[in-house]
Amino acid sequence: MLQSKIIEMDGIGRVLLERSKRARRLNISVKPFAGARVAVPYGLSFESAEKMALSKARWIQRHLVKVKEIEKRQAVIANNLPEIDRADAKKKLAHRLNELSRRYGFTYNRVFVRNQKTRWGSCSTKNNISLNMQLLRLPQDLIDYVILHELVHTREKNHSKTFWAELKKFAGDTGELRSRLKKYSL
Repeated sequence: MLQSKIIEMDGIGRVLLERSKRARRLNISVKPFAGARVAVPYGLSFESAEKMALSKARWIQRHLVKVKEIEKRQAVIANNLPEIDRADAKKKLAHRLNELSRRYGFTYNRVFVRNQKTRWGSCSTKNNISLNMQLLRLPQDLIDYVILHELVHTREKNHSKTFWAELKKFAGDTGELRSRLKKYSL
């Protein structure tokens, strides 16, 4: 079975139609540096996805304009930022992770430091913590917030009320920290 297909749409350009195990219905997204994508659930045809994309052409065009502005701003920002050395980032972030895990009694399995495009951090079901090396561009309290967020996931695997209550014990005003973090872009 074909997993993806690219179509050309007038005034839009390339649109990726891609099978998704997670999709329950046809879903259009427009993202910076990725463009337009239609998630196609198994059981639906690419033809139906293409029809839906054509019917939403104006919506896609409007969002592509917004995304192009974001891409331009990102390019300007990226050109003005100094490079981050991955080995240095791993050393600094792993050190801070160890400090916070010892201070608050958390345990984790392994730590990975990557240059991710969409996440500041993540915690796997095996309690492996992955941190984005771009964290080093943030103020220290936000770095600690992200690290504590992932450490709390070693105990609470979802974003339930229990998770947020637990995180608040260690990080303080999580709402304020979250809103500040959203102002920083990957």
